[in-house]
Amino acid sequence: MNLAKFPRRGYVKNPTPIEAAPAFSEALGGKVNIFIKRDDLLPGCAGGNKTRKLDFCIADAIEKGADTIITCGAVQSNHARLTLSWAVKEGMDCHLVLEERVKGSYKPEASGNNFLFQLMGVKSIDVVPGGSDMMGEMEKLAAKLEAEGKKPYIIPGGASNTIGATGYVACAEETLQQLFEMGLKIDHMVVPSGSAGTHAGVVVGMHGCNANIPVSGVNVSRPKDVQEGIVHKLAVETAERVGVKGGIPSEAVECFDSYVGPGYSLPTDSMVEAVKLLASTEGILLDPVYSGKAMAGLVDLVRKGHFPEGSNVLFLHTGGSPALYAYLDTFRD
Repeated sequence: MNLAKFPRRGYVKNPTPIEAAPAFSEALGGKVNIFIKRDDLLPGCAGGNKTRKLDFCIADAIEKGADTIITCGAVQSNHARLTLSWAVKEGMDCHLVLEERVKGSYKPEASGNNFLFQLMGVKSIDVVPGGSDMMGEMEKLAAKLEAEGKKPYIIPGGASNTIGATGYVACAEETLQQLFEMGLKIDHMVVPSGSAGTHAGVVVGMHGCNANIPVSGVNVSRPKDVQEGIVHKLAVETAERVGVKGGIPSEAVECFDSYVGPGYSLPTDSMVEAVKLLASTEGILLDPVYSGKAMAGLVDLVRKGHFPEGSNVLFLHTGGSPALYAYLDTFRD
């Protein structure tokens, strides 16, 4: 794979750390060694995985002459926060379409990412009901802005198209180089699986490099069969874009859906436990929507003996900690 042929802005200057989590591993029984890929430390306002995707997406927008970015997400969207932050950095306008997936959950005065949207000077926020055609809503907004003389560029939710997923193909390559330099053999990798771009990109990168490291996604919203289909479709399309020969076998995509709980963004006891446990043992903050539920899945899989004793398991930390501050009541005893 020659990713240098694709335009990008260079937002990712250095590899994010891979850290051992010995106290956390010991708290889970000490039979599996947990390592964490710290993509929560990526550049961009408050960090997070979307910076890798936006590195490529915003480069494409600029190449196409755009002066305005439109994107969408849930009401506390980490993707919306980071898209806005990079648009600000590039001197571009940014408009957000937010989906109220849980009725009544949007509060303009809320903390977390809602506060940061205002702080960074978002140009507009349109809130639409859960289940809305988000691409259709963004296209309507784009048409309105075009009529006003703007040149908008739409980035899909999570920047989860083949352009954005290329950022996580690059992350897989980066990770493998780090493991080589560290002399560290990883037996399994666990990632949050939501809009699918991160999961699909990692799968493509690992498969394309013949890494032989299984990648499991922990779902944050959809049932297993639906999510695996979405991830696999995007992985196949991304593999074609970056030049991975032979496609991506369906068995390369594995998802676990037992940790979603009552629905997307709705707290679960296992998520709360995972967030508190990692914070109290390693001083690392997870978020309640993505990385917290994904870590809850990893915790349960370790406890159930899913990974052989002595395994080295790498968790991809996708960031999102600002959302914690919109969930204070969930974490206070």
